[in-house]
Amino acid sequence: MRRRLPLLLALVTLLALALAVPAAQAVDRAGLRSTLTTLHDRLGPAAGAYVVDLASGDVLYRHRDSLALAPASNEKLFTTSTALLRFGVTGTLPTTLEAAGGTEIDADGVLRGDLYLVGGGDPTLGDDGLAALADQLVARGVTRIDGGVVGDESLFDTLRGGPDSAYKPDGDLGGWLTALSWRHGRAGAAGPARGAATKLAALLKARKVKYSRKPRAGRLSAVAGGGVAADAEPLATLASPTIGSLIAQTNVPSENFYAEMLVKALGARFGAGGTTAAGLAIVRAQLASFGIHPKLVDGSGLSRIDHTTTRQIVRLLQRMDGQDAHATWEASLPVAGKTGTLRARMRGTAASGRCSAKTGTLIGVSALSGYCTTTGGVRVAFSFIENKVCNYCAKAVEDRMVSAIARLQ
Repeated sequence: MRRRLPLLLALVTLLALALAVPAAQAVDRAGLRSTLTTLHDRLGPAAGAYVVDLASGDVLYRHRDSLALAPASNEKLFTTSTALLRFGVTGTLPTTLEAAGGTEIDADGVLRGDLYLVGGGDPTLGDDGLAALADQLVARGVTRIDGGVVGDESLFDTLRGGPDSAYKPDGDLGGWLTALSWRHGRAGAAGPARGAATKLAALLKARKVKYSRKPRAGRLSAVAGGGVAADAEPLATLASPTIGSLIAQTNVPSENFYAEMLVKALGARFGAGGTTAAGLAIVRAQLASFGIHPKLVDGSGLSRIDHTTTRQIVRLLQRMDGQDAHATWEASLPVAGKTGTLRARMRGTAASGRCSAKTGTLIGVSALSGYCTTTGGVRVAFSFIENKVCNYCAKAVEDRMVSAIARLQ
C-alpha cells in the first residue's frame, strides 16, 4: 500500500487539475473584452465586431461595428429569417399538376387537354417528387392525356443567375434559377421546364398513362373554355419540405442556390412577382421593421456589392431570438464542431456544441455570426465580419474569439 500511495496521490492530483481546467479557462466580462480586443486587432482595419448579452442587452464588445462590409454568406441570415417570418415554419412551396379551366377527365380516364406541371419554386424537386405526382394522377383515374405534358415555370422570371453573374447561369449556384427547379435547376439543353416535363412524361408512360404530344415548356392560361378559371383544385400536389426545413438546408451547408430560390419565392408570394428584385423588396421591408437597413443585391451573399455591419446582424439575431419561431431559426444554423460549415471548426473548445453560427466566405472575405450559450449560462449574440483578409487566417481568429465568448461566466 505504501508503494501505491504516491501513485494514488498523483492520480488524484491529475484528476483535480483536469477538473479545474474549465474553471481556469473561464473569463469574466473584463477578461473577455481584453481577449477580443487583442484578437480582433489582428484582423486589420476592414473588420468589424459586435457582441451582446441577449438577456440584458449589454454590449460585451464592439469594434468598428458601424463599418459597412461585404458579408459573404452571412447575407443568407437576412434571406432565411424573412422566409421564416413571412411563410411561417410550416409553409411550403408546392408543385402541382393542373389542367386548363374547363378541361375534364372523361369516363374512360382521358384528360381532354394538356397536363401542366406547374412549378412553385421548390428547390428540392427531384425524380421522387415527380414520381409522387405521377402516382397521384394515376390514383385520380387518368389513363391518357389527349394533349401533352407541359412544364410551367412562369411563377418566376427566366433570369437564371444573380447579379454576380449578370443574371446569367452561375456555376457558383450549381443550377439555373427557375420555378420548376427539377434536379437542382440542372436544366440541360432543353431548359428546366421542358426537362422536368420530359421526365414526368416518362414516369407517366412507365405507369401506362399515354399522351398525344411531345413534352414541352409552356404556361397555364389564366382562363380557358368559356371563361372558367384555371386555378381550380389541382389534379395533384407535391408540397416542398417546410420552410423551417428549407432554411436549415440553406444555412447549414450554406446553399447558394436555395437562398436565391427563396428570394424569388418571397417576391412571387408576397411581392410584385417572382424576381430577385421583388423578393429583395420583401426582405428589405421585413428588416426595416427591425430597424435594419443593409444594402442587398442578392439573397446568397455571392455579390461583393452586398454590404452590412456587424451591429445590424446582431440586431437581427436579437430580434429573431424573440420570435415564436426562434427555436427553428437557431436550429437552422451550423453548430460549432458538429454540423455543416462549422463541423470541423472549434472542436475540443468550449464553443463546440455551445455555439451556432452562420459562416461567410469569399476570396478576401470572412464572416461568422450567431449565438452562444456560455459555460456560465450566458446567452450571447455575436457578429464578426472581415474584408481584405487572408480567409484561413481570419477564420482561425474568429474561432478563438468565439471560443473565448463560450467561456464567459
